[in-house]
Amino acid sequence: MGYIDVNSVSYGLPDGRVLLDEIAFRVGEGAKVALIGANGSGKTTLLRIIAGDLAAHSGAVSRGGSLGVMRQFIARDGDRVRDLLLSVADPRIRRAAAVVDAAEAALESSGGTKAQLAYAAALADWGDAGGYEAEVLWDVCTTEALGVPFDRCGRRAVDSLSGGEQKRLVLEALLRGPDQVLMLDEPDNYLDVPGKRWLEDRLLETPKTVLYISHDRELLARTAQSVITVELGAAGNTAWVHPGGFDSYHRARTDRFERFDEMRTRWDEERAKLKALVQMYRQKASYNSDMASRYRSAQTRLDRFESAGPPPARPREQHLAMRLRGGRTGKRAVICAGLELTGLMKPFDLEVRFGDRVAVLGSNGSGKSHFLRLLAAGGSAPEPEHEPVGDLPVEPVSHQGVARLGARVRPGWFAQVHGRPDLAGRTLVSILHRGDERREGLPREEASRVLARYELAGAAEQEFDSLSGGQQARFQILLLELGGTTLLLLDEPTDNLDLVSAEALQHGLRGFEGTVLAVTHDRWFARDFDRFLVFGSDGTVRESPDPVWDEKRVVRRRG
Repeated sequence: MGYIDVNSVSYGLPDGRVLLDEIAFRVGEGAKVALIGANGSGKTTLLRIIAGDLAAHSGAVSRGGSLGVMRQFIARDGDRVRDLLLSVADPRIRRAAAVVDAAEAALESSGGTKAQLAYAAALADWGDAGGYEAEVLWDVCTTEALGVPFDRCGRRAVDSLSGGEQKRLVLEALLRGPDQVLMLDEPDNYLDVPGKRWLEDRLLETPKTVLYISHDRELLARTAQSVITVELGAAGNTAWVHPGGFDSYHRARTDRFERFDEMRTRWDEERAKLKALVQMYRQKASYNSDMASRYRSAQTRLDRFESAGPPPARPREQHLAMRLRGGRTGKRAVICAGLELTGLMKPFDLEVRFGDRVAVLGSNGSGKSHFLRLLAAGGSAPEPEHEPVGDLPVEPVSHQGVARLGARVRPGWFAQVHGRPDLAGRTLVSILHRGDERREGLPREEASRVLARYELAGAAEQEFDSLSGGQQARFQILLLELGGTTLLLLDEPTDNLDLVSAEALQHGLRGFEGTVLAVTHDRWFARDFDRFLVFGSDGTVRESPDPVWDEKRVVRRRG
């Protein structure tokens, strides 16, 4: 029987602030429950507490059934495919694997009888721990996720896999494995739409109990049986459980906030009545001693009412204001003639006009990010006016043919991977205060106001590296806003954004005076685009009047 019980869990940050305050909920047997909330609200911290990686400062967690966990960052530098699969295996199998590895290394270095006996014993322990059965499971997982049996890819470096391949492999292992309870931290990130649909189908089919963090609105709408929201509070973030699916979530949340407002209004009205009553009896008691007892009684009622306190405060809502301005450019913003991304896609022609909103679609690994990077560098032969906004270095893209930007087009690039060496080790307020070649520095007070518009005021003195993925994404969008870009090149911008931030980005793009090209696997986000450029499985690039989500992996000769 698999379940998770979280009972009044609280957790404080090293600086003394309370992050989580009296969090309580239950995930019942076989339930599929989504955990959502603002970037930086403590969702991943909560999962780490449930998994036992962190100790709660108060409260308790109980679980029924064995637990499998997909953490936010699933691979380490130097990992092999086998290491990745071991990371989500039973602890006994992990320990037995470590002994086998040590015994194998000793055998290779000495080769003596003692080493041979130790290696034989390690293999026996490996079998007793269930290692051979695990290898059978892993063979199925690698064949499904990578198209290669385990014995041919077990020692392959994990960093040779795409982010989507890594996620798919771990999900295969967890969903096919023996654990009865799964916790998945943003399992859909880096998956293309066929991968997301596969995940949705597996979540609907599995009898396992699953608690997962996701910002993908389509996935939430299809799979969440109930939704737990980590809500922002001045004295620590709390949790609200919506017992229905995502389709009814927004209406229920609006109704909930209206009830908070109504309770507070009634409390204020009752308090005003009691205070008026006390004031009336005070005045009467000043000239009529018979009224003194009534005055004392009214004062006691008021004191008791106020000591009980007002109803719970309405949770703080995020208010993001992304003011992406842009500016007028030439009528033709992007022109591609016979453009071939070397070893990736066949030649294609493209014209993007000022004001167009173009979604770039296709499977992982098809060359979409390379295309955006080429434009981010200014195209094939960039003029000075086409130099990118910001200090992020743009690696060259091997290509043939021509990609050219129009007059007054200044590209601003949002990179899919948020590693920013130009921002590393620097606080947000110092980055804004200093400025760069394209962006004027801001006085510290103005920098603080700008950060507040992006719900980053509380992180003003944090270094960029220490932010959550969603906070990093928001800050990078802010830099694009301040940099004066007229061509937004967005590579999966909503992957790490919470729901409010994603909606704020969509609203900001609607008011942006300029051109937008966005690589996306976010079906909800793509609804706002009017043109669709599809990187097809046959190696061609074509336009489509409607979004195309079922393109398979590109079949091509790798150059």
